[in-house]
Amino acid sequence: MTSADPAIIFLALLLDLIIGDPAWLPHPVIAIGRLIHFLEQGLRRVRLNERLAGVLLLLLVVTISSGTAWILLKSLSYVLPPAGWIAAVLISSTCLAARSLHKESARVVAALLAGDLPSARRYLSCIVGRDTGHLEEPEIWRGVVETVAENTSDGIIAPLFWLTIGGPVVAIAYKAVSTLDSMVGYRNERYLRFGWASARMDDLLNYIPARISALLLIAAAPLAGCSASGATRITRRDRLKHPSPNSGHPEAAVAGALGVRLGGASRYNGISSWKEYIGDDLQPLDERAYIGMIKLMYISTLLMALISMVAAFFLRGLHVQSL
Repeated sequence: MTSADPAIIFLALLLDLIIGDPAWLPHPVIAIGRLIHFLEQGLRRVRLNERLAGVLLLLLVVTISSGTAWILLKSLSYVLPPAGWIAAVLISSTCLAARSLHKESARVVAALLAGDLPSARRYLSCIVGRDTGHLEEPEIWRGVVETVAENTSDGIIAPLFWLTIGGPVVAIAYKAVSTLDSMVGYRNERYLRFGWASARMDDLLNYIPARISALLLIAAAPLAGCSASGATRITRRDRLKHPSPNSGHPEAAVAGALGVRLGGASRYNGISSWKEYIGDDLQPLDERAYIGMIKLMYISTLLMALISMVAAFFLRGLHVQSL
């Protein structure tokens, strides 16, 4: 149960699409987050070189997280094989975020459509890293579309990629790195050196998935009623304009498909930041753009799932032949 399995990929995605991440169900990312907080406090008390402490944090969190998943799956599979298989599906499902991404972004949109800017700002703050307390409606729409575009890659395509490569244990390792990046991967005084290793590892693990995401979003564009030619053109032109080496790829594909312009001014912890514009300002960022974004997300997810299941079947066949 620790290798790629087409059935596990299919059922994990189906489970995520049906129930998402209900609050009553224990979630590995919450446990990983608590582990990161605990280890950060301990490593800072030791007063090591910050870069070295950050490397140790990365190694410890990934080893403990993936090791726990491996031991759990191996133990259950040994005692009761069906239980191990079910656990593999459940763990894999928690690595995917399609339904939760839709649900959380839809809360922002519902508040916007109701004219409730304070609630829209509050809900947006749950899914973006930027300051939201001062944002007006156009910036909130931009924030929603940008975060769904970026997380289509980070929260769906990338986990499916790593789930295909190495099964639920490798997918959990990826989620551990992603959680590290979201907690310590900031370029500020506190984390610039301490979070360097986690941020660079997150960049590395998302390098291929981000580019796959752009291709899938381009392929999804005509199926979603969007512009495939626009997505292709803007991806070629603007994919490297984002400060992140990866986020610009899915954002450029989405901007081109929807005919919108992303990027511009934002604030992070009270500090102003400017990102180059991605896309052309042909259509407004509004409910229409959001609906198009959600269609692109789901269609690219299904395309990736199909590719993943075929690839997992092939990889599993190679593994069997090599025994």
